[in-house]
Amino acid sequence: MDLSSLKPARGAIKKRKRIGRGIGSGHGKTATRGTKGQKSRSGWSVRPGFEGGQMPLMRRIPKRGFRNPFRIEYQILNLRSLQKFPPNAEVNPQVLKEEGLIKGKKPVKILGEGEISNPLTVLAHSFSRSAREKIEAKGGKVQTIKNAKIIRLGGQN
Repeated sequence: MDLSSLKPARGAIKKRKRIGRGIGSGHGKTATRGTKGQKSRSGWSVRPGFEGGQMPLMRRIPKRGFRNPFRIEYQILNLRSLQKFPPNAEVNPQVLKEEGLIKGKKPVKILGEGEISNPLTVLAHSFSRSAREKIEAKGGKVQTIKNAKIIRLGGQN
């Protein structure tokens, strides 16, 4: 036995259906499309959501609410997550990403839930008032990052 004698198993290879090749083929005349109507014609297709002229579902359903295109979506991080850093460490979004506390490219906002025991220098795009007060009360520093690319919710960057 050699490579030239290998064949696929019986029934593994199936011939493709050749439609529109004469009545003798069994798939001639209407070429498996049935008779008459829009779907039997060549080039037939309808756009997604088209319902034959009836008002489409997406237009029948009422629209509600408002999505502010200028809203900024922050990644939030609580103070208790900063507990693991050593005293006088500088904590910035890059360090937080390396530690696995944040992911992606969204701006970071520090919230005041929890406590920290070490003085830290924290750099973030935004801080809650309570987070700012707690960091400064422990002798740490708060610095707001300004010239960062802000990702907006509305899809306009």
